[in-house]
Amino acid sequence: MKSSIVIIIFFALGIFLGYFVDAEMLKSDDKLSTYALHFLLFLIGISIGADLKVFRIIKKLHYRILFVPVSVIAGTFIGVASVSFLFESISLNECLAVGSGFGYYSLSSIYITELRGETLGVIALLSNIIREVITLIGSPFLTKYFGNLAPIASGGATSMDTTLPIITRYSGKEYAVIAVFSGTVLTIIVPFTVTLFLS
Repeated sequence: MKSSIVIIIFFALGIFLGYFVDAEMLKSDDKLSTYALHFLLFLIGISIGADLKVFRIIKKLHYRILFVPVSVIAGTFIGVASVSFLFESISLNECLAVGSGFGYYSLSSIYITELRGETLGVIALLSNIIREVITLIGSPFLTKYFGNLAPIASGGATSMDTTLPIITRYSGKEYAVIAVFSGTVLTIIVPFTVTLFLS
């Protein structure tokens, strides 16, 4: 709970600085956040490398590791299809395309904007950002009530990068390999699923 509050505080502080303070240098330097992310991934890699027992989980799961990304895909589509009936102005296929971003907001929103226009592109951007934020803030609750795989499912494609540190912290570093695998699979299929539903 404490760590979630800290995350919210820093997120709100970032919004405040971006809106009220002259932070053009920080906003224009996209590499800054990339470097920070790479450093976090480096530290996680050291943690995993120091305890090679984490790879036993892959040996134990074998082909069953594929069920993680497949379950994320199925759960996302079922959830999005259920919610789509609440929106009259957005078709089922468009809702499924938005869900097909699996949290990968930068790529999916660009694809959707090109195929369906800016309005749906912005919806895709916001919905996928919200998915990432929910994972970052809600991982303690997700692991407590739904199990260690829940943050990986919630993070979707981001479980291989931006949400990996928080997943590792609350699910355990033995789940980091599963998170990276699932996130990689989902990231690869994003262009195909988005295009499929909007073609």
